[in-house]
Amino acid sequence: MKKLELHWQILIGMVAGVLFGFAMTYPEWGATFVQDWINPLGTIFVKLLKLIAIPLILASLIKGISDLKDISQFRNIGVRTIMIYISTTVVAITIGLLLVNVLQPGEGISQDTIAQLTETYAGDEQVTSKLEEASKQKESGPLQFLEDMVPDNAFNALGDNSLMLQVIFFTIFMGISMLLIGEEAAKPLKNVFDSLNDVVLKMVDLIMLTAPVAVFALLANVVVTSGDPDLLLALLKYAGVVLLGLLLMIVFYSVVVATFTRYNPLTFLSKITPAQLLAFSTSSSAATLPVTMERVEEHLGVDKDISSFVLPVGATINMDGTSLYQGVAAVFISQALGFDLTFGSQLTIVLTALLASIGSAAVPGAGMVMLVIVLEAIGFPADKLAIGLALIFAVDRPLDMCRTVVNVTGDATVSMMVAKSLGRTLHPKVKNWDDNLDEVK
Repeated sequence: MKKLELHWQILIGMVAGVLFGFAMTYPEWGATFVQDWINPLGTIFVKLLKLIAIPLILASLIKGISDLKDISQFRNIGVRTIMIYISTTVVAITIGLLLVNVLQPGEGISQDTIAQLTETYAGDEQVTSKLEEASKQKESGPLQFLEDMVPDNAFNALGDNSLMLQVIFFTIFMGISMLLIGEEAAKPLKNVFDSLNDVVLKMVDLIMLTAPVAVFALLANVVVTSGDPDLLLALLKYAGVVLLGLLLMIVFYSVVVATFTRYNPLTFLSKITPAQLLAFSTSSSAATLPVTMERVEEHLGVDKDISSFVLPVGATINMDGTSLYQGVAAVFISQALGFDLTFGSQLTIVLTALLASIGSAAVPGAGMVMLVIVLEAIGFPADKLAIGLALIFAVDRPLDMCRTVVNVTGDATVSMMVAKSLGRTLHPKVKNWDDNLDEVK
């Protein structure tokens, strides 16, 4: 790792995985071989990252809160974080709507292509499952997300990665309670979580040793399961609009970092590249969270008391890339199927996509569920929802990979903005997996 930067190792693994996947696409046995013998390596890697995600949130967030010594400091961090996340999400949705209205990718989709996509994907099990999940969320009350945030059993919450908000709530509750009982009484428990935090971060370093091989496996599997290339080409204009919007969001983050924090944006992007590459490979902000925290704390120098709150919360409620995709996809589907959108409908898209992003699962495919909620909010015909999802399903996975990169980049950007707004200086302190190896020999 010291001879070759980690992001270059991962990038090489990505390129090799894509090339290997294309090579295995044509033989009849190729796809089966990749899924049976290559993909498990990537799956194990993702499981390892998810394995340590909740322990990392628990340990780092409690350590961060207990280090503050003052509840008012935590309030300042929380208010700034939520407000900035909401602001960047609105910017993302606005960029998406502007691009899709100007470029109008839905106007170029022929009726034959719509019929072919509908026949191929409308009855797909994954499409129908998204519709069912969205239907359940629609039936819930307006404050359901607040109700879902509070666990009735801490151990159940800690045992389920999809209950990230419940874990954050419990952890914040515990951290504040530790502050209120006084430093002396809280010290033994604080020492436990401080030690746990160090151990979990070391586990991140060890897991990352396998990252290049795992990324190779994940990308090879994506290529061999990518579906009909002719359908992918038919949706190229739509995918191009989404990718352009996501690229503009990266530019937006770079400008914010340069102007607000006075940090070199190129250096910023290079420091978080490993997290971005893993986000691209896994399509999961939650799985990438341990790596994001390690890069932001050790390589960008953001204090743990800030990053330990901003990043876990961001992995759950900050879906800038996904929200931008909601705007583009909703208007694209409406254009392709001849459903007229008024200015009021587009404002509804902004509001609904913003609200839907809060509490959305930080896992692959969550954006499709959010999209159904957005389409229903603008009055899109219920009998055409499956057709609408079928139109974009073919390119959803590769776009999901790209928008997760934007989500993770946004999390890192906001953590730096919050640190700067509180007058914190950045103190990078890089740690390697073998720093203490001499002590155990």
